[in-house]
Amino acid sequence: MIEGTVLNDRYQLLERLGTGGMAEVFRARDLMLERYVAIKILRADYSKSSGFQARFRQEARAAANLSHPNIVTVHDFGLADDQLYIVMEHVPGKDLKNQLRQRGRMDMQEAIPLIIQACAGVGYAHRAGLVHCDVKPQNMLVSPDQRLKVTDFGIARALATIVPGEHENVVWGSPLYFAPEQALGQAPTPASDVYSLGVVLYELLSGTTPFTASTAEELARLHIKAKPVPITEYVPELPTELEQIIMKVLDKEPSARYRTADQLGRVLLKFGTTRNQPVSTSPALQPKAGTADDLQTRNSETESGLAAQTTNLLEKTRGPQTTDPDLDIDWISVGLGLLALLAVGGLIPFWMWVYFSYNPPGG
Repeated sequence: MIEGTVLNDRYQLLERLGTGGMAEVFRARDLMLERYVAIKILRADYSKSSGFQARFRQEARAAANLSHPNIVTVHDFGLADDQLYIVMEHVPGKDLKNQLRQRGRMDMQEAIPLIIQACAGVGYAHRAGLVHCDVKPQNMLVSPDQRLKVTDFGIARALATIVPGEHENVVWGSPLYFAPEQALGQAPTPASDVYSLGVVLYELLSGTTPFTASTAEELARLHIKAKPVPITEYVPELPTELEQIIMKVLDKEPSARYRTADQLGRVLLKFGTTRNQPVSTSPALQPKAGTADDLQTRNSETESGLAAQTTNLLEKTRGPQTTDPDLDIDWISVGLGLLALLAVGGLIPFWMWVYFSYNPPGG
């Protein structure tokens, strides 16, 4: 596709925003609704697969039903000149990977609020029954006001239909960021997205992913078998509590991680608002020489800054809740307990009848 092309007499392509192995992204104008949008046009060879077309439409419909401040809104999708396209809201700014390339690693004041926003968006999708399957910084758009939005829900799942062979040969997601079970060809779960979020957090704080290799096969092997280097070997000043959170998220066993992105987001929020250590790794925010009172004051100010920032971001990005997010209630156990209570309570009249049958009053 070239700039100036009009797709289906409605979307005029204005400028190319990016090109990847899977698709091209354009800023475009919706001539019907007179608004600017972003359009991702998939490669022609992908679009020729009838199985992919069907799955793409299914995933696009599901993504279009997601409405959350931290998810890129899907407006439309279709086929033009034998190429599939998806129409999304246009988010000014750059993706998180580009920011990392330009600036290097981030300090906690920047990284944790961004990942909390990503957790809010991905967690909302988990509650809606959707798994992203390809969480990576390239799929996280950051606006100039530091609002993060996650994009490309379901595309990796649709792409899996193109891969020939048995289910075990299907590789979901991107090798730098996918979970061990994805590397094995197993279907992703919310815990798989949590693992990928952990890889992104690791990269934001350290400037590198937990595993690097020259081939996708070697990366898959490392995700499956290798233990990640503790992040404090790259950034010694990071708190132990944060390292423990990251290592839990990067566990090989899905059941050992946080179950959903919502849980990870709450843990990071609690870490950012309650810890008693200085939270900045940026030299500009490190304590300077001075009295003990000066140092304590600076540390308190730094902690308060992260606490306020993360709390405000969570309030802005919180989507519709099906339950109280601060309560992880096992409703099955509660229900069984109530049934047991009712069963025991129902036996009381029966035993009273038996007792009075053999011991009538006044007898």
